[in-house]
Amino acid sequence: MTETTLAGPSLADFEAARLVVSRVADVTPMESSRYLADLLGAPVHLKCENLQRTGSYKIRGAYNRLSKLTAEERSHGVVAASAGNHAQGVAFAARELGIKATIFMPVGVALPKLQATRAYGADVILRGHTVAEPLLAAAEYAQETGAILIPPFDHVDVVAGQGTLGLEILEQVPDLETVIVPIGGGGLLSGVASVLKQAAARDGRRIRVIGVQAENAAAYPPSLAAGEPVVISLLPTISDGIAVAKPGLLNFEIIRDTVDEVVTVSEDDTARALLVLLERAKLVVEPAGAVAVAAILAGKIIATGPTVAILSGGNIDPLLMQRVISHGLAASGRYLTLRIMLPDRPGQLARVSQLLAEVHANVIEVLHTRHGVGLQLSEVELDVSVETRGPEHREQVVAALRDAGFAPNVD
Repeated sequence: MTETTLAGPSLADFEAARLVVSRVADVTPMESSRYLADLLGAPVHLKCENLQRTGSYKIRGAYNRLSKLTAEERSHGVVAASAGNHAQGVAFAARELGIKATIFMPVGVALPKLQATRAYGADVILRGHTVAEPLLAAAEYAQETGAILIPPFDHVDVVAGQGTLGLEILEQVPDLETVIVPIGGGGLLSGVASVLKQAAARDGRRIRVIGVQAENAAAYPPSLAAGEPVVISLLPTISDGIAVAKPGLLNFEIIRDTVDEVVTVSEDDTARALLVLLERAKLVVEPAGAVAVAAILAGKIIATGPTVAILSGGNIDPLLMQRVISHGLAASGRYLTLRIMLPDRPGQLARVSQLLAEVHANVIEVLHTRHGVGLQLSEVELDVSVETRGPEHREQVVAALRDAGFAPNVD
């Protein structure tokens, strides 16, 4: 494989884009993780685009695309549609280049993302309840006003901008063998994969590229199987930043020819990854940005040499973070909810509390009621949530209750 055999930008195009993007984008840190390295059996490095300006890699492609506009095109302004990161990238790039930006966002967009987009100077219009509705509205706005529509991933200039991340990775981890990349529409993966494969061919070496999607928004596996982009029905996912129903045309073509494997991760996998990144790496990452780490935790990655996992963004709503942390604790066996039917007589609640204390389970919440559905007149229902230290301790807590004659149902 050489530069000229791939669709999209050449290595020279990526290098030129890097000169442009470097005006606004930081060279983000590359952190190592002993915890993940022990799990994978190979060195693991984290490319921290969650620490990028605007909180994600999106600034790279947005700024590169806007910088290519002619003076005439700039005079008409730009328009985009996004639930968050692309919106912020376009708004920031437009402000830096002195271009008027209009951004369509769904009505339920997270407040921090809405506020940040407005703070960068864009006019924000809320439309619809899914990303599809703002996309349609943005296209109509472009047709009516002449504003230039800035796509989130399916454009050669966007791909070139996102691929500058691959050039940084090559410099920061020269001996890398595997790179793990989140996928939505494919802008980041197509750019990074193209850079790495072209560089590997030039240098006579091999670099594996693995893409990761959320199970509930995985358009690439069926598309790759069909040989062309296909539309899927999206299911709810915490990884809203990569919830895209159809791959981009250019992105698909590049990914089909460069990416070695695409894997998927569950919601639980992603929640665990966020918790690991918070506790072990001290990094705040949004769900879509954590799926590369989720794939390692879920055992979906086989690697023998230096491996880079891209953390593509860190724009997470604090309220969502609170829910995800709780979910991650449960998924990691560190948060346990028990439902226990007790005889309706004095001392039963105290007895359960004593048993939990003896096995060092910290009680978080208790609900004690006589009014549950299906309860006998002589019964009460106890719902108790406790913190545990992991799966083994979780089993110890349940066993202690059962040994004492109770029959806890585990949620």
